[in-house]
Amino acid sequence: MSEETVIVLDFGGQYNQLVARRVRECNVYCEIYSYRTPIEAIREKAPKGIILTGGPNSCYEEGAPTYTNELFELGIPVLGLCYGAQMMMLNLGGKVERAQKQEYGKTKCYFDTKSPLFEGVSEAEGGADHTSVWMSHFDYISQAAPGFTSIAHTDSTPVAAGSNEEKKLYAIQFHPEVLHTDRGQMIIHNFVRKICGCEGTWRMDAFAENQIKALREKIGDGKVLCALSGGVDSSVAAVLLSKAVGKQLTCVFVDHGLLRKNEGDEVEAIFGPNGNYDLNFIRVNAQERYYEKLAGENDPEKKRKIIGEEFIRVFEEEAKKIGKVDYLVQGTIYPDVVESGLGGESVTIKSHHNVGGLPEHVDFREIIEPLRDLFKDEVRKVGLELGIPDYLVFRQPFPGPGLGVRIVGDVTAEKVRIVQDADAIYREEIDKAVKAWREAEDKGKTEEPDWFPNQYFAALTNMRSVGVMGDERTYDYAVALRAVQTIDFMTAESAQIPWSVLQTVMNRIINEVKGVNRVFYDLTSKPPGTIELE
Repeated sequence: MSEETVIVLDFGGQYNQLVARRVRECNVYCEIYSYRTPIEAIREKAPKGIILTGGPNSCYEEGAPTYTNELFELGIPVLGLCYGAQMMMLNLGGKVERAQKQEYGKTKCYFDTKSPLFEGVSEAEGGADHTSVWMSHFDYISQAAPGFTSIAHTDSTPVAAGSNEEKKLYAIQFHPEVLHTDRGQMIIHNFVRKICGCEGTWRMDAFAENQIKALREKIGDGKVLCALSGGVDSSVAAVLLSKAVGKQLTCVFVDHGLLRKNEGDEVEAIFGPNGNYDLNFIRVNAQERYYEKLAGENDPEKKRKIIGEEFIRVFEEEAKKIGKVDYLVQGTIYPDVVESGLGGESVTIKSHHNVGGLPEHVDFREIIEPLRDLFKDEVRKVGLELGIPDYLVFRQPFPGPGLGVRIVGDVTAEKVRIVQDADAIYREEIDKAVKAWREAEDKGKTEEPDWFPNQYFAALTNMRSVGVMGDERTYDYAVALRAVQTIDFMTAESAQIPWSVLQTVMNRIINEVKGVNRVFYDLTSKPPGTIELE
């Protein structure tokens, strides 16, 4: 995608995607690879820089992930983060030991303002020689490797950052990629743009035009089947294909009964016969089929797989009805690839039915995933470039398995109804609160209040409890409300929704949604939690 590339070598860190995302914010293309990637493959890619991620291991233990020291002799700048920093130091002759005092969370760090890695940080902090960084480690670098000097320290860590300026090797014990580290993005910018010498020429502006041209050349006169969910990713993928091959594209929208309230009709209105796009549209109402398959299943990963497999079966059937199909298009994006264990070394967080190919007996020549290399915000930029309406482009993320993973435990039609109704009330009251805030603050105001969440939804817990309604005993379900503020959806904090709004939502759900007698608000951040409940 670009001649200028920075590679992230993943050692199992939870922030691997976030590191890559921060590099792309510097207008430099970045990809994630496992630490098992051979050195020859790294040479062939000729990256401008290499970043080593954190990881859950101790680098001095037998069998711990490591990499050949040839990496540090390529003449390419290398930045090690947390585990990556410790592994680098140990391999090059330094010492890494178990820390007497664990550092976790925000920590005051003192740094050498003359280091090119920290250039401009002191000015941004008003001239101070310290800032808050995010630490997360049991081990520490007790002695820097030969040729390295300490360029940052904390009260507990003598080498919070070290550098070998001659070889352009840098090791940072903290995590500059997370928002909890003040000026962290400036540190990454310094490494990528100044130390690695990247010009920052990677832009999204021409992505759509180039993709449409490439898709047209690849597909020729072939027939294409697109998995359309109505979400941002699949919608952008569908419009790309529509502009590339027109009526050669058939979009199949599987209404599995696990969508938000009225969402099936909304998708059909946009992409169906009365919509604005040149494509063939088929809606498959498969609700009962999915409910039957999911009956009695409580495990979230198994639910995902059931939904994914049934999705494939539906597509097999639709493909046979419309005749020979050459390509299947899916809205896979880069986080899907990484979280499915295909783009790095991290454990599989969740499976995705649109990642990793199809079973052998499925009769498609090839899968096309035009958005596979993009993060969510980059997909939105492509959508705007394609002229897709703002309300669709900025639609909240929705999981592929839909409400199947917003219902803790087994899935039934009754539970789906409860979640759909509760979620509709929640979204309606948030919209009302934002409108009221704008009118109170300044008529015509367009921005959201500082508490406004980037994603919010209602989910159904598997907990039932005793309540009293109308002087009668009830034994009903508890609904959990989730609302987070995030920039990249890889880290998130619980949104501070006004108490009065939550009270209104609670009252309406309990009074209007049959089967609910309690409402919870989820305060968990990501990490340690995920945005979705399952």
